[in-house]
Amino acid sequence: MLDLRFIRENVDLVKEMLKNRGSDINIQELLDLDVRRRELLSEVESLKNKRNIESAEVAKRKKNGEDASDLIAEMGVVSSKIKELDGILADLDEKIKYIQMTTPNMYHSSTPIGKDEEENVEIRKWGTPREFSFKPKEHWEIGETLGILDFERGAKLGGSRFTIYKGAAAKLERALISFMLDTHTTEHGYTEYITPFMVRREVCEGTGQLPKFEDDMYKTTDDMFLISTSEITMTNIHRQEILSEKELPKYCTAYSPCFRREAGSYGKDLKGLIRQHQFNKVEMVKITTPETSYDELEKMVMNAEAILQKLELPYRVIQLCSGDMGFSAAKTYDLEVWLPGQNKYREISSCSNCEDFQARRMGLKYRPDGVSKSEFCHTLNGSGLAVGRTLLAIMENYQQEDGSFLIPKVLIPYMGGMSVVKK
Repeated sequence: MLDLRFIRENVDLVKEMLKNRGSDINIQELLDLDVRRRELLSEVESLKNKRNIESAEVAKRKKNGEDASDLIAEMGVVSSKIKELDGILADLDEKIKYIQMTTPNMYHSSTPIGKDEEENVEIRKWGTPREFSFKPKEHWEIGETLGILDFERGAKLGGSRFTIYKGAAAKLERALISFMLDTHTTEHGYTEYITPFMVRREVCEGTGQLPKFEDDMYKTTDDMFLISTSEITMTNIHRQEILSEKELPKYCTAYSPCFRREAGSYGKDLKGLIRQHQFNKVEMVKITTPETSYDELEKMVMNAEAILQKLELPYRVIQLCSGDMGFSAAKTYDLEVWLPGQNKYREISSCSNCEDFQARRMGLKYRPDGVSKSEFCHTLNGSGLAVGRTLLAIMENYQQEDGSFLIPKVLIPYMGGMSVVKK
């Protein structure tokens, strides 16, 4: 959430940000509401001061045995007016808060300006896409032929965008989760967590999923939400706390199922595992000081890259432009893995620095060493990786002409020695 004072003092900068993000937020409405709110606050304070003076005068008259009925009547009028204005102020506060909560983050100065994914900037590539002596198949065809992915029965159970993993696919999904968590904890210094998969509204508000993206989340009848990523829970672990500087940075990682309605994705990636309502992901979260957050972002990207390199999957790193970045992010790198069946790179990880945008929403602060005043932390998040997309990337990149596919060497111990999946 952007600080209201920052918005007041940087109106043109905020308007430029909204334009370059393609946002339809009317920041002038927020400013007008804020002016009206401050005017009313001044009026209320003046009335309260008048009431205090009159109250003291009433007490004085009563002490002297004098009539104070006129002042008591006047105090009643003043109190009624204060109550009326307090109601208007509460309404204004709600409107201001909603606009603040639905206004996206300022992007970092290094973010390229652009409208959509076509204007993202490639930073680097790793690995060389394999040359096939046959036409490579897409993962859903491989999975159905091998009998390890069942899209028809998945739809029978949950509707479209649900899939049943069977046999080797289920085992490989589990192997990938363990491999990713082991790598992040033993090699990259993260602490592993298991967090709730269902949370309260204010937790989703803290990381920016609510209120703006409520239509994309699954909600229970008692106003609980199924998480769309464990970024939500791990970033909120220390909500409304003041940490000491020596506790930072915090490195957190967790596996979780993720639940998304995929609102607005009608007609996109209908086949296969690319865009599911339920999928598994290993997430990375960092809580840092402002001074170290951008160095930590570069490290986080390398942590995600390390998984793909160990699996020997070709990929590229791109920096997202202003119009393609997520709501809470100030700077974002995406990792896109090569899919020979689709003959294109597809997103498999997104790593972002949100600066103090989320911390401000959730009251997450730290106290710098030797300083009494606390400051907001910076928060970062990244996929390490999306598990289903990693599985399908393995199926496509390691496929063989006979319809089987090989298991990457690093995963063979996790697969109980299995080195190939075949009929």
